[in-house]
Amino acid sequence: MIFCTLLAISVVPGAHGLIPTTPSEQTRRAIASVRETISKIRSSSTAPSRIYIDYLLPLPPETSDADIDPWPGGLAQMYPYAEETLKEILAGIAYDRDASEKPKEASSQIISASDCCGLFIQESSVSPSADVAALLFPGPDQLANIQQIEDMVKDRTLILFNKQFTRAADFGFFDKGKADKLIFDRYQWGFAFQEIACRGEDVKLTFEQSAGWQACALIDDGNGNYNKEIDIMDPSWDKMVRPDYLELEKKINEVIPEPLWMRKMGDVQEKGLKFQRKQ
Repeated sequence: MIFCTLLAISVVPGAHGLIPTTPSEQTRRAIASVRETISKIRSSSTAPSRIYIDYLLPLPPETSDADIDPWPGGLAQMYPYAEETLKEILAGIAYDRDASEKPKEASSQIISASDCCGLFIQESSVSPSADVAALLFPGPDQLANIQQIEDMVKDRTLILFNKQFTRAADFGFFDKGKADKLIFDRYQWGFAFQEIACRGEDVKLTFEQSAGWQACALIDDGNGNYNKEIDIMDPSWDKMVRPDYLELEKKINEVIPEPLWMRKMGDVQEKGLKFQRKQ
């Protein structure tokens, strides 16, 4: 399963702000990017809009630094937070400034209680053809559901929000071919904000239609705050293709030669252990 969290990140003076610094900023950027993606698809193809969104959910308010797992309840705990966010994004996607009224809140139904997968339908206030559907937390077990929903929405936009799979092989030997045709050959990224650990560094990846994929490592700003963005995208990379782990690792070795453990050792030698330092 893919668990997503968003930590509070401050952009230091002079930083270029590759990543969203607040949940509200992430939501605004997601809406703008998906709207642009839908417009691009409609202007260049007759195929319906089929879009991925990966959204980094903010940590629950009760989370403390001592928590080993901020989401001990897994997807079931995440669901109400994700539901609220997804409804806001869908309303933003369906919004038409020329319409006399704003779209109503999206309706929803549970597709699989055990897998915490839900279907959301956002009706447009302008035209049924502008309606948007989304599946929250779809996993390999929802392949048949995705086909049924495809048949239902037809030419309308369909979004897979925080999908719980990464490749066709996740669907198993017998269904990977069907998954390729139904999902991987048809869907494209509309927005992504992801985090991974690469060479021990905290790496954030984003996708927005206007900029493509971006990647940065968050390092110490000199005051013990790991919020300084270091761009680790290589100019030669295709920005419409997500950089893989080995590419990122190679670029990190080039841009940040000293690994994190070595930098921390240097801090200890220079400043002493934290509990020995003067406040």
